[in-house]
Amino acid sequence: MSMFFVLLALLVSEADDRQLRVYDEVEVRERADDLVGIAASATEGSTGIQDLARRPILRPGELIETTPGVVATQHSGGGKGNQYFVRGFNLDHGTDFSLRVAGVPVNMPTHGHGQGYADLNFVIPETVERVRFRKGPYFADVGDFSAAGGADMTLVHGFSGPLLKLTGGSFGDGRALFMNGFETDGGEGVFAVELFEENGPWTREDEYQGFKGLFRYGQGDAQRGYTLTFMGYDADWLSTDQVPQRAVNSGLIGRFDLIDPGPRGSTQRFSLSAEVRRGSDTVYSTLNAYVLSYDFNLFSNFTYFLEDEDNGDQFEQVDDRLALGFDLRRTRLTDWQGNRVELSAGAGARFDDITNGLFRTSDLQRFGTVRTDDVQQISGGVWADALIHWTEKVHLKLGLRGDAVSVDVASDLGINSGTQDDVLVSPKLSLILGPWNSTEIYLNFGGGFHSNDARGAVIAVDPTNGEPVTQVDLLVPAKGADIGLRTSLTSRSQTTLSVFMLELDSELVFVGDGGATEANRPSQRTGVELSNFFQLNDHMAFDFDLTLTDAEFTDTAPEGDEIPGAVGTTIAAGLSFDDIEAPGGQEGELYGALRWRYFGDVPLIEDGSVEWDSSSTFNARLGWRFANGADVAIDVFNLLDSDDSDVQYFYGSRLPGEPSGGFEDVHFHPLAGRSARLTFSWRWGA
Repeated sequence: MSMFFVLLALLVSEADDRQLRVYDEVEVRERADDLVGIAASATEGSTGIQDLARRPILRPGELIETTPGVVATQHSGGGKGNQYFVRGFNLDHGTDFSLRVAGVPVNMPTHGHGQGYADLNFVIPETVERVRFRKGPYFADVGDFSAAGGADMTLVHGFSGPLLKLTGGSFGDGRALFMNGFETDGGEGVFAVELFEENGPWTREDEYQGFKGLFRYGQGDAQRGYTLTFMGYDADWLSTDQVPQRAVNSGLIGRFDLIDPGPRGSTQRFSLSAEVRRGSDTVYSTLNAYVLSYDFNLFSNFTYFLEDEDNGDQFEQVDDRLALGFDLRRTRLTDWQGNRVELSAGAGARFDDITNGLFRTSDLQRFGTVRTDDVQQISGGVWADALIHWTEKVHLKLGLRGDAVSVDVASDLGINSGTQDDVLVSPKLSLILGPWNSTEIYLNFGGGFHSNDARGAVIAVDPTNGEPVTQVDLLVPAKGADIGLRTSLTSRSQTTLSVFMLELDSELVFVGDGGATEANRPSQRTGVELSNFFQLNDHMAFDFDLTLTDAEFTDTAPEGDEIPGAVGTTIAAGLSFDDIEAPGGQEGELYGALRWRYFGDVPLIEDGSVEWDSSSTFNARLGWRFANGADVAIDVFNLLDSDDSDVQYFYGSRLPGEPSGGFEDVHFHPLAGRSARLTFSWRWGA
């Protein structure tokens, strides 16, 4: 840890008279904005509010698909957290991808459904000002759940003029949004309220409905001031989960039918956060603190009558928690042995008071308890990094992060109660060469981690059968490397190329569906990413992102070395246009976008003999912006009416009437068929 104390000593040393350039203060409105000389890796970037506004968004989780190589899908009802895929990871609901909104973490440790559960459905897309993404474990200020990377969403601080937006669409979908800004003598703010209902193409409609709210007020600016943010979300839904292929092939059900009508869910999330900023030309500090109240209830049945031929395999998962936390950071511009240094350090902590449970149910009635637990979990980290400018063309960034976690589990089965703690130190190193002709080269190395469920760290016996179970480590290390290039040969383009490698000691997770731990094998992912954005002219932009990944277990086992669910190929491309003048001298402007998303080469079992069929979908938007502030737009999703899947799995299940033991089969959740949403907006007084 000696390097950490050296960096802290530099942090409190005398600053020089040169001006500090803080990345968080750089206004990013387009992916084409020049990040040469700002970013420390080819794996990081931002998407701003103008680019976000052009995208047809089916669900809020798709906001992170602005991160090249990231796919957000769904395998259940509309209110459930998305399924995420990135760099050969099937992240489930967020295990290795850290998400924050307005400084408040989204990932939930020791969650009733799955470790790192990250539900973005509470976000109102129109309130997002910027999505900043970073992939790989190279950033000292990012801690848990970030082995594969992460994304931070910044929300708007103010808003000019009231906005009323009404949406109606296929399958009875509807949405109403009111958003407005306000000013006081000392500051400005914004508030937004959304009511929504979505039903989807399912034979039994989702009836996903609820409300979202945002209130945000601040004084000062990015250099000096404060911001208060309140976010609220309450929703419930019915679920049509993935279904076995054999049931569709035999005609027992249709593609949009279900087996068990019970699955459904509800969730509430309310948070209050405060950010305080203090800065000068050479020093910049921020303090962010938050309190979060969260409730979650979910009924599911993925295997039907495999485990219990009489009552069925339906189960209920519950998570109720209060979380508090803070993050403090400070950046100073100083000198070290004649070299200009941008030195940053910080600390953060989080406390979760959790009650969760897993219950056996039949027709939504509990008839057995697998386990219930009261968990108190505290985690925290300290970090420091130094960006040293050796010469105009050689820049070195050294970082170090230390993390600790302590858990106290009180289980209904006393033998599964206990306390545990763990610590981990993660070094980081980045070498930035350039720029030459608006081009930089990056070499990144670093360690990261994800935490495991607290229950898996103290467990003694499997609650379903009483058999002894091996405990897992609380913190699972990862290490990665990237060689990358970023070029901005013109003021209208951004291109990045990256070759990456990421190794995990073990993909250990707590399986919420079964109430026990499951230890996967050590793994390695290697691949290449290409990301492009071109502003073709004043009105038209084009982007194209490609990721190719080879994901394998690194030990030897008879079943094979393929990682089930690891996406090998992702492609995202889009063509957008804006501010096209109306023909014939009419007042108004035309805008729109066409987007394509493809992913494939996904093994479903270790020997690769069963694969997920590729998924390809096109979405489109066409809108007309009137001079008086009115706006009419139509979004069309799954434009070509593809019958591909949103997600596929391979496992055993038993349908009514099938023999004991059931059958192993592909289980899939189909893409929703072609649908359209018509939106009328009116923004006045702007």
